[in-house]
Amino acid sequence: MELTLEKPSFAEIAADVLIIGIFQDESAADVIKQYDPKFPAEFLEEIDDLCKLENFKGKSKETISIFTQKKIPARRLLIAGLGKRSDFSAASVRKLTATFSRQFSSKQAYPYPALFLRYEGKGELIQASIEGWILGAYTFTFYKTQKDNGTEPGDKTKKLSLVDQTIDDNAFARACARGKAIAEATTFSRDLIAEPACNMTPSKLASVADSLSGNLVTCEILEAEQAAKLGMGAFLGVAQGSQEAPKFIAAKYSHPESKRFFALIGKGVTFDSGGLSLKTAVGMETMKYDMTGAAVVLGVIKALQEMQVPISVLAVIAACENMPSGNATKPGDILVAMNGKTIEVNNTDAEGRLTLADALCYVCQQKPEAIIDIATLTGAVITALGRAAAGIMGNNEQLMSKIVASGKNAGEKFWPLPMFDEYKDSLKSDVADLKNAGARGEAGTSSAAMFLKEFVDGIPWAHLDVAGTAWMDKDKEELNKGGTAFGVRALCYYLLSEIDKDNEA
Repeated sequence: MELTLEKPSFAEIAADVLIIGIFQDESAADVIKQYDPKFPAEFLEEIDDLCKLENFKGKSKETISIFTQKKIPARRLLIAGLGKRSDFSAASVRKLTATFSRQFSSKQAYPYPALFLRYEGKGELIQASIEGWILGAYTFTFYKTQKDNGTEPGDKTKKLSLVDQTIDDNAFARACARGKAIAEATTFSRDLIAEPACNMTPSKLASVADSLSGNLVTCEILEAEQAAKLGMGAFLGVAQGSQEAPKFIAAKYSHPESKRFFALIGKGVTFDSGGLSLKTAVGMETMKYDMTGAAVVLGVIKALQEMQVPISVLAVIAACENMPSGNATKPGDILVAMNGKTIEVNNTDAEGRLTLADALCYVCQQKPEAIIDIATLTGAVITALGRAAAGIMGNNEQLMSKIVASGKNAGEKFWPLPMFDEYKDSLKSDVADLKNAGARGEAGTSSAAMFLKEFVDGIPWAHLDVAGTAWMDKDKEELNKGGTAFGVRALCYYLLSEIDKDNEA
């Protein structure tokens, strides 16, 4: 998809559809005339009359569609409500463009849209538009033998123009590069999550990670024997019930000008049956998405690689399946993590924290300045926050605040949950250093984070529980039905904000 910058006049843009944004209670005709005095007066009167007839007020997502009949070069004009000017933000722009993109994605007739959404020279709004357009068009149809309505869904856009009078070429190029890289990294991660577990095995996930090697990325894959030598008993305890070989994946992006080093950990359980603490049939239906964290951190590496960001980031995934078998870990078994701590397994369906425990130990040895793990870890976070926001916990308030702010800018919400010392009491074991699951039905998300804290070793750390936001039952704005890859944008925005801050200093 070609991205171009257009300067008004609207009467000169030969797009298939020209989308013009109008704030609430503005006159569409007045706005068009303000930005383009050359716009045909008679057509302007028609637009004004139609807006009055339809009682168009510019409310958010309110639209009027007009076929131009060659009165201007654009084939179709879409007057789009932006809502109140005070509520206008990158998040609202992203949602709007995603909605339009989804509407047009199955139609061959609109391969060239142009967007005038009152950017006023702000690169973050242009970047959000590009992200929204790409994300809204996403669909996964690889395994469909027949397409709906005889057409293949997906983005048919060949050229997308952003219309603005004031942004300079360098700022526009940067907004395009970032928006395109982050959105395409998100769709890359969505594809990984959408694959069935019979194909997206730990070995396949390792192969995908390895395919990113080159162009500043190196990838190391540890086999079970190597993981055992490093003492990763918690990770291997989860993996031992499956016939699929576990893979411990360490993909590192290193820019030669980097002065900062961060670590990301993604939960990589490619299918979670619950182990011997077996889930219900319904509970297993979507459990291919339990490797969302892994897909997200690989997406971030891909985005950094595309943008050539001057930073170093290590992405670690302890990839395995959690399956019941004669070899599976049993309730009451004791596992030994990489840091020597012993863990009584009282619930084999609390497996993600076991794999993350050894991943955290491994990463701490690399001495990053901060660690962020992302995982579909607990059903309790869905009870607490629904699917509107992910939970965030950790040992460093500054780090967590930065991620929350980055998530807000990226359109991904995080809400802090407590880590009170009392939650650790539920993890006490009579026979080991701790249990892997706390009191049933009580602060499950926070107690899981307290468990992980035991393996962090004092490095600034944030834990993102995305179990609710990582899967949607229907398309909605920039989120798609199925695995959403929630977290790619927030983590990219966070890392970029750290580099931008350094450059400003």
